[in-house]
Amino acid sequence: MKIRFVGLGLVIIFLCSSPAHAGAPLDTVQVNSNKVLDVLRDPKLKPASAKEIKKKKLEVIYAEMFDEVELSRRTLARNWNKLNDAQRKEFVHLYHQVLEKAYADKILSYTDEKIVFDREAVISANMAEVYTRIITSSKEIPIMYRVILNDGTWRVYDVVVENVSLVQNYRTQFNEILAKNTPEQLLEILRKKVKAS
Repeated sequence: MKIRFVGLGLVIIFLCSSPAHAGAPLDTVQVNSNKVLDVLRDPKLKPASAKEIKKKKLEVIYAEMFDEVELSRRTLARNWNKLNDAQRKEFVHLYHQVLEKAYADKILSYTDEKIVFDREAVISANMAEVYTRIITSSKEIPIMYRVILNDGTWRVYDVVVENVSLVQNYRTQFNEILAKNTPEQLLEILRKKVKAS
């Protein structure tokens, strides 16, 4: 069940972009969440035949809202320095596809759960955490978004659902791979994972 709520949490991840201003981290998540929710709730996009159109609309929002390089760098941590520029670029692309394959269907299964935006905590001039909850008929799921200000735009680089960090979860997996394999072998593993349906 938790993996489904990670997917719902990622719904909000796609939304974190607007010019910086006072209270921008929380305001950005709250105001722009409607963009994704509008896509998910659009009656014209409810039929199964519209699934690919819906995914493409969400993909456009995702590309603008998510700091993929920051996510990738933090996920690999010290191993990021083992990759050359070309490998880093490919890793960012493959990691995006891995996340899409893992969470797309869960995001598309959104069924009007209530999202509450509680507060933000400013960590530094360019970093903050936004605390939210997804409320279902049976429970509340705490979700915290880590956002970074980059080129005047707040973007999400990590999501923590019930104290489980997306970055930390994948970091553990990739560290295990890189403990026994080269960066090129990691990329090959990811290429195969992306190709497998």
